[in-house]
Amino acid sequence: MRASEITEILDRPFSRELLARDVLRLAYVAKDGTPRSSPALRENPTVALTIDTEVHPPKILLIRGRAELDAVDGIPEEYLRMNGSYEMTPEQRVEWEAEVRSLYDGMVRIVVKPTWVKLIDFERTLPSAVEELVKRRAERENA
Repeated sequence: MRASEITEILDRPFSRELLARDVLRLAYVAKDGTPRSSPALRENPTVALTIDTEVHPPKILLIRGRAELDAVDGIPEEYLRMNGSYEMTPEQRVEWEAEVRSLYDGMVRIVVKPTWVKLIDFERTLPSAVEELVKRRAERENA
């Protein structure tokens, strides 16, 4: 997939909305060749991400790419920001952040460089299997 195609899909409003969500699922291929969904990426940085909604029809952003591991001293600001979306009182927030800072000297930031993307919005795009069924139905109707 060309970089311009990736950029065009990631710049769509639904994609931007999905990229701003707090939760995504990351999968990778382990040393034994089996897929996993928690990161251990130094051996094989090939990953797949899924970001979706819980409403009907769902919006689904699929991303395949390579993970780059970025060692960070201390706690990355985006980690603190992302966890700030959970419901906490201000006092709980201060305690939580102090606990996190006391546990970790550093973290690893995972940066995914996309090599392929697909936005499934059930308006302009469908899952590949559904697209194939629609195509077969049209062929049957036209036969």
